Order: sequence, then C-alpha cells, then structure tokens
Amino acid sequence: MRTTFSFCWLLSVLLLTGCGHGSSGEQFSAGFAADSLTNVRRVYQPRRGRLFDRHDSLLVADRATGWVSLPPRPLFDSAAFNRLLGWPAGAVQARLAAARRAGLPAQLALNQPETDTLRRHIRAWPGLRVWRQRARAYATSAAGSVLGYRAAEAGPFLGQARTLARGLFFRLRNGGTEAYYNDLLAGRRGAYHPRLDPRGHAHGSWAADTAYRAGQDLHLSLDLPLQAYAERLLGERKGYVVALEPGTGEILACVSAPTYDAALLTAVGAAGRRRAVLENPDRPLLNRPALLANPPGSVFKLVNAAVALQLGAIRPTASFRCDQSLLPCAHEHPRARNLTQALKYSCNPYFYRVLQAVVNQAPKLAVDSVAGPADLTGPTVGTAYDTVAARHARLAEWRRLARSFGLDTLLGVDVPREMPGLLPSPAYYDRARGRRGWTFRSIYSLSIGQGEINLTGLQTANVLACVANRGWFYPPHFVRGIGRGGPLPRFLVKHKTLVDSVHFAALIPGLVAALGPGGTAEQASLADAGITVAGKTGTVQNDEGEDHTTFAGFAPATRPRIVVAVYLENAGFGGLSAAPCAALLMEKYLRGKIAKRRKKWEYWLRCGNLSARRR
Repeated sequence: MRTTFSFCWLLSVLLLTGCGHGSSGEQFSAGFAADSLTNVRRVYQPRRGRLFDRHDSLLVADRATGWVSLPPRPLFDSAAFNRLLGWPAGAVQARLAAARRAGLPAQLALNQPETDTLRRHIRAWPGLRVWRQRARAYATSAAGSVLGYRAAEAGPFLGQARTLARGLFFRLRNGGTEAYYNDLLAGRRGAYHPRLDPRGHAHGSWAADTAYRAGQDLHLSLDLPLQAYAERLLGERKGYVVALEPGTGEILACVSAPTYDAALLTAVGAAGRRRAVLENPDRPLLNRPALLANPPGSVFKLVNAAVALQLGAIRPTASFRCDQSLLPCAHEHPRARNLTQALKYSCNPYFYRVLQAVVNQAPKLAVDSVAGPADLTGPTVGTAYDTVAARHARLAEWRRLARSFGLDTLLGVDVPREMPGLLPSPAYYDRARGRRGWTFRSIYSLSIGQGEINLTGLQTANVLACVANRGWFYPPHFVRGIGRGGPLPRFLVKHKTLVDSVHFAALIPGLVAALGPGGTAEQASLADAGITVAGKTGTVQNDEGEDHTTFAGFAPATRPRIVVAVYLENAGFGGLSAAPCAALLMEKYLRGKIAKRRKKWEYWLRCGNLSARRR
C-alpha cells in the first residue's frame, strides 16, 4: 500500500516538473486523456502584517468583520432592519447616506453580535447578503498619527475629508505607517493554475502562476508607554513632542496634539465623530511634527554657534556685551563672557554678534576676548568687509553647513508627505529684496532662529541628535524591523555634518548649564534623580497671540540615550512649560517612573506652566 502511494506521489511530482512523457498534456502514462483534465485556479490571500511596538506589544492586527450588502431602497424595510439589529430609528439610512457621499456601495459593517443576529434571520431578508472579511483592529488608542489607516478601509473618512476640509484635504490625509509600508504589510496574492486529473493529481499548469508573498509584520521603534504618557501630558494643548534615540535614529514617541484615536477614522457608524474632528479648528488630524515647519526660536542658536565655530568666526571664549540696542533679551542676566554662558542665559545680542561674524566676517568679532573692559561691539564693526559679493558667499556657506544637519531638505522619515522646512539662501533674499537690497541688519533675525527659518519637529529633534552624537545622525524612522529583518537600508546609513566634533563638544557645557542654577531651564533640572540633562530653551514670537515655546535636549549629557524636542503653541516662556515637559519624558524613559516631587508638574503642565509654583 505504501509502495503504491509513493509511486503515485513521485509520478505527480515528475508531471508537475515537466519530466516524463506526459508533461505536454497530450498523452499521459497514467492513462488519462488530455480532455479529462480540469483547469483549476487556486488563489491564496496573504494575511496583512501586524504592527508591534519596540517591546513587542501588539498595536494593530486584522480582525474578522461582518458585512451586509443591502437591496435597492423600494424593496427594503429599513425600519424593521433597525429594530432587528437594535439600532436607533434612522441609523441605517444615515449610514447609507454617508456611504453614498463617499462614493461607496450600499454595504454596512457589522459587529459580531449583529452578524450573528442577521444570519439567524437571513431567510426573512431574501435580498440581503451577509459575509465576513478581515479589517484592521487597533489595540491602543495612542499614536493615531503614527499608526494611520489602511486606505481601503478609510473610504468614508476620505469622502468626508474631501467635502469638509477642501483646501486642507491634502494636509489632513495621513495614512501613517499603514500607508507608507502598505506594500510590505499587504504582501502579494498568489494564484496557481494546475491541471488536475480525476484523481486530483496535477499535470502541469494551464496559465502562468503568480508568486505568493506573505504580509510582513512591522516592529515599530515606538515605546508605547512613553507615547501614551506624552499624549496625556500634552492634554488638549496644541503642539508636538518628538523623542528619539540619538544613536540609532529610532523614534521613541511622536505626539501631534491635539491627538485622536486612529480607530475613529475607519470605525463603523462614526461619521458624526469624524465630522467633529475634521471641523475642529485646532486641526487634530494635522501631523504637526512632519508637516508643520515653524521658526525654531533660540534652539537654532546651537546651529549658528556650531557653524560659526567651524568657520572660525568665533571661538568658545568669545565675549560680547548684552547690547539691548541690537536685539532685546528676553530676561535680565549677567554678561556672557564666553559661549557657555551665552547658551546658559540664551543671550540674544550675543548670538546677533555670532551670526554677524559669519555673514560679515569682521576680524574684531573673531578675536578671543579676555575678562576685562574690552567690548567687541560698535556700529562700524565689519562694515569694511561687507561687500555684496562677500555677503552672498558667506551666507551661502552658512546655509551649506547648516543644511548638513538635515535641514532645508527631506530627512526621508517613513511617514507620508514630510515637509523640508526652509533655510533662506542668497537667491531667496535676492528674489524678495533685490541683490543689493539686503544686508545682515535686515536678516539678523536668523541669529535667534526666527525670520525665514522654518524647521519641522522631526528636524529639530534631529539637530539635537547631531549635537548629542558630536556631529552625525541616522535618519529618524518609526520602523526598526520588517519581518525578521531590520529597518529599510537607508536608515542604517550614517550621515555626518560638515562641522567637526570638537565644535559640538564646545556646546555641551552651555547646554548643561542651561539646566543648572541661573539657567533658562533651571526649573526642569533632574539633578536630584541623578540625570544630567543638556538642552536649550526657545521662545518663538507670535504676532497673533501669546508666544510659542520650545525646548530641545538630551539625557544623560555624557552618553545620551534620548533626545526630546517639544513645541507648545501659545504657551509663553520655554523654561516654564516646554523644558519641564521634556524633562518628565526623559525621566519616564530613563527611570520608568516620575519622582514624587515632580508629579505635580504633570498637572501644572496640562493646565498652564510651572510659573504656578511661584504663586
């Protein structure tokens, strides 16, 4: 018996591989005529890949969902249908109307109890067809802007967005990871076309086969507890938080606030809630860290200082008087006698002089000063060296070095429609003001990260990764593993800035001092927890209301494990809101908990800032 079975199995294999006399399909040693063979098409649908966080917690997976297709309206008793499924009066009509507006067929999704109920009574509804198919199910309500949605399931949402958002439709569409990696998640359907004899044995193929490829699971770099904590911390504020691992570029948390639940965009019967989100003036669907490019404020002083050091325009010991006639300072502080103190106090006139030394290249500004009465100031400084051609060349060189931080270009983050930001070039000012129509005095706002400079949240975090790594970065990314492999190859390519590592090292003492006594971010110190934080505060001027606040930093300062960039709209001074927010996230990630004395910060930050401590 076993010998006969083995022989038949071997014969089938030979026929499938084209061996033997029967492979042509005209005659067969088994005795079957060609006209007795049946052409069969077998299709294998791949399971869509799942999404996990960095701790292998399930985030998104497929789940079987029931569907019903409805007959034409004249033959359908919608009132009885609503009663059968326990729906309120008018529910089925409202869902069908939403489907029609989105250009979808007359089909409704059902949950498991509704599917079971309809199947039990299907004989009473001869015009209905009930079936099951797999749909995406979310295991978390966090990270909506990161996870995104499967486009095939988001038809009702996209239809509403086209109608309600109009000009903003392009910016509000954010398929997230689901859309960016759709081809890998979906896999590829396999279609096989064997010719079978009456016994079920295959004799070659009657058509070309399509190779099957399983959907790949994605392992995200997100730390789900940190992501959820960051979302709770921001509450109903407007702004963003980006936290990443500087040594790898892996994004640990990415919050666009106000937030939303990704499941809402594909949920059944959620048209009303989606409409409320689409019409919300705070635009919760806008992916702020990737799509909103804003002036970075004083955080950009780090880039200007690094470029000036590289070009030899200043040295770390350069001292400039806090001359309020050049540029007002946000707060009173002692004179900055070196770069470390300038970063600690975030002295605006100091950095005015720093960028002036780059653009005008005045020798007096490049001199190392010593403690004493000498002031490197004066209305005529650099004017003898400020020619139109030289000014163009020096601003172009400033921009070339600054772009190497990943600015004014796409970082290549694995998210749809990333924005490149802007670093103005000489040509930019030539078009706006004429070749001879601009001087350093008319573009000095660049020295404090305002004016025409625009950075996204992802770029701001990447700048701090460059500083933390002393001059290099890996492109930020959300997916650290595809299937059993690593991320996309481009995320393993190290990018080096055009600034030497020694100049980045010169910035660190000032960033640490900013979190120390008298520094702009003194309120956010984690020294009591044994964590040395390095960071820079920023306040972005806002002509339409209260100023925006920023902070970007990393911890621990010596061997950084986390970079955090925070941008809060209409939140005032950075040291009293953005910096404490970042400090809490650093402590949560590095220690797994928040010290009892800082638990009050969580409430203060959701409701205002730490200035409440002083009342």
